[in-house]
Amino acid sequence: MKKRTKIIIATIASIVALVSLGGCAMTQKESNKQDKKVTSSKKNITDDKEAIKQKQLAYLKEHEQEIIDLVKAQSPKVESVQIDWEQTQWSDGALTNPEYYINVFGRINNIEESGWGVDVPINDDKSIDMGGCLCSMNLR
Repeated sequence: MKKRTKIIIATIASIVALVSLGGCAMTQKESNKQDKKVTSSKKNITDDKEAIKQKQLAYLKEHEQEIIDLVKAQSPKVESVQIDWEQTQWSDGALTNPEYYINVFGRINNIEESGWGVDVPINDDKSIDMGGCLCSMNLR
């Protein structure tokens, strides 16, 4: 009887150990699936943000003349305006100003040392507010 009890206890212990290992393996498998979903959704969010930026940049390029006119209106010395689209930046607001802007930069009258910047507000729906543009210039 003692021998039989030991065999039963050993069998039960083996079954419990196998079930525990199987449960851990299943939990790990589910965790891996969730990690893949999180990584995938982060990539989708990044792709969405990049697509929005490209649409906003395309919109600004369609309204390039409005930006040029705004810069020219700052001084009668401005004869021509060059936009450097490669320098375009997206700002994420500031501590005292939660608004978001697209910053467009360029030169004036083909002078390398000159510069200007236009801050174009981004609305909550990610559309652009051309009427709220702010311009700063550096004439030399």
